[in-house]
Amino acid sequence: MSHSNPKVYEYSGCSTCRNALKYLKAKKVDFQQVPIRDNPPSVTELKKAKQYLGDIKKLFNTSGKDYREGNWKEKLTALTEDQIYKELSSNGNLVKRPFVVGDGWFLVGFKEEEWKEKLG
Repeated sequence: MSHSNPKVYEYSGCSTCRNALKYLKAKKVDFQQVPIRDNPPSVTELKKAKQYLGDIKKLFNTSGKDYREGNWKEKLTALTEDQIYKELSSNGNLVKRPFVVGDGWFLVGFKEEEWKEKLG
């Protein structure tokens, strides 16, 4: 299966991210590691991911402190999509991680079956 190096947005303090990186290394997948807190995904990447995943809520780290304390459950109904993308792209803590940008595909979170499908 040919795939260019996926870009993996992750946070070192996140156990799910560590498991995902371990998986990639075990599968010998070349990837680009990006610290999500320092460099959140761009609005363009987020928009494409939403198109691919079908639901903007899937982009959110709903169990995160920033999501809960920021009252995002309510905010999501009040903001426009553009406002939501802007918030996500400026606060990596709000984005579900790992957030993976592949060549025409996206993965959020780490479910081994999904990753196997995309990465072999």
